[in-house]
Amino acid sequence: MESNKIETLLEKYDNGESTLAEEQELKRYFTKENVPEHLDVYKPLFAYFKVNQEEVFTKQLPLKTQPKSVLKWISIAAAVVLLLGFYFSDFNESQDLGTFEDPELAYLEVTKSLEMISEKLNQGAATVGYLEAVNKGTATLNYLNELESATQIIFKKQKQ
Repeated sequence: MESNKIETLLEKYDNGESTLAEEQELKRYFTKENVPEHLDVYKPLFAYFKVNQEEVFTKQLPLKTQPKSVLKWISIAAAVVLLLGFYFSDFNESQDLGTFEDPELAYLEVTKSLEMISEKLNQGAATVGYLEAVNKGTATLNYLNELESATQIIFKKQKQ
């Protein structure tokens, strides 16, 4: 009679439907000496669980907190060095922007720069012109979608 009960508990255990109390009962049953031959395959499994439950980790783990504080001070020192570098680099550089003495030469340079900017903007505007064709295609596609939905409504009404 007990063998039938253990077999039903094993079936529940294999399906993942057993409770903790039922698993404890299985562990107790399989740690006994006399287990039927057809259930011998489960004996090493539950013996492993019992041995594994009794294991204790006794090794000391070294905890090192020193590198974190050193890393913090190194990062603070690096930030200070960067700030000092930026501060002193501004004093040494002169703010010569390349001014022109001759107004006509300045005017020619400005017009040359503006022509270059205009040329690049026109090239960009030419590539944007293709978007108009895409917009037309999208409008046509939307029209076809509306036509298809209206057609489906008509055919649904005819079927009813």
